[in-house]
Amino acid sequence: MEEPKYKKLVEGANDLSLGISMVVAVLLGVGIGIGLRNLTGIRWTFWIGIFIGISAAILNVYKAYAKQKKSLDALANDPKYSYKKNQALQKKYDDEDDDEIYS
Repeated sequence: MEEPKYKKLVEGANDLSLGISMVVAVLLGVGIGIGLRNLTGIRWTFWIGIFIGISAAILNVYKAYAKQKKSLDALANDPKYSYKKNQALQKKYDDEDDDEIYS
């Protein structure tokens, strides 16, 4: 089966998405702050926008963390990667090695 034409581009964009979303969130917060300052004429409202942007960036990081943790937990519960199964396989291979040595 042939790989999609833009698969590497999509994977690269997905890898960069968290960093880009953080930068965009902060820039939007700066824009909101500038808009609030121009709308109200009060200088400290700019910092409200900055706070909103940084909060949104932190929320994006938390959501990415939660999504990654969920996928890793699903992988940890996969029987293919079970500790007991791997331990049984190791014992089987160790027993086969012992038989070869004593033959």
